[in-house]
Amino acid sequence: MNMAPPTEATMTAQGRVRGHGGRLRLFFDLFKLRIGLVIGFTAVAGLAVTPGPSLPGWQVLALALAVTMASAAAGAFNQYVERDIDARMGRTRRRAFVTGRLRHGPAWLATIVGIGVAGVALAALAVNVPAAIYTFAGAFTYGVVYTVWLKRRTWMNIVIGGLAGSFAVLAGAAAVAPDTLGPLPLAFAVVLFLWTPPHFWSLAIAFHDDYAAAEVPMLPVVVGNARAARAVLAGAVLVVAASLVPVLFGMGAIYLASAVGGGAYLLQKSVRLARNPTRAAAMVNFHASLIQLTVLLVAAIADAAVHA
Repeated sequence: MNMAPPTEATMTAQGRVRGHGGRLRLFFDLFKLRIGLVIGFTAVAGLAVTPGPSLPGWQVLALALAVTMASAAAGAFNQYVERDIDARMGRTRRRAFVTGRLRHGPAWLATIVGIGVAGVALAALAVNVPAAIYTFAGAFTYGVVYTVWLKRRTWMNIVIGGLAGSFAVLAGAAAVAPDTLGPLPLAFAVVLFLWTPPHFWSLAIAFHDDYAAAEVPMLPVVVGNARAARAVLAGAVLVVAASLVPVLFGMGAIYLASAVGGGAYLLQKSVRLARNPTRAAAMVNFHASLIQLTVLLVAAIADAAVHA
């Protein structure tokens, strides 16, 4: 087959595509949109399970966008503050503020804060003030309480930082019932609070050496991988038990089946990690916890839609 060499125009076009892809990946990683989108979806689940009047679709989308923006700003602020830590960790040393692809300075700090403020303002204007307060509280908990106040000081950092996900649930609940928080959204908020530590401790086991090199007192660094893996298993048991509580407050068969199935999957992987606390087993458990949470949230929304 006779293949002609690429022309200059073709090579330029390919470079332009790679450039756009690189900028998109840079944006996605800087704002931790993988986490931000999950947090936004969590707010929608909180909205769906809260008894009350149905909201128009544009308000639901506005809330999801607002919570995602606030979470994204907190994620970017985390990278802005932790440039020195990130430089000492293999997993994070290629982040933009470390490599210099983005300039660490007041312009980017103002941009990040502006995005967070815009997200909170969107929640206030499109939904209501209580939803905006919870949206702010979630971003503040992750960006300031966890990142600035706790992460470098105590292994309890992610335990308290887990409240960030809980506030997303409450933001969704406040969109429907701004004056009262019923038992169902509160039960889901507890699930998110309990889910966060074993999820991130699994990651910390996998990257134990990174956190040790950066002198970040994540639980595996403080007590060792074996004890941390047992704590992950205990945390998984609590998460699964808490995930069944919403059934007592009205969630139906779709949710129950998903909670049992997803919970059994997570417990299986957590038991394997406790028995063999290797990097590979920790990463499997890290992803298993993401799957379990996603199944739980999707099931909650589906169950609520069926019984609406």
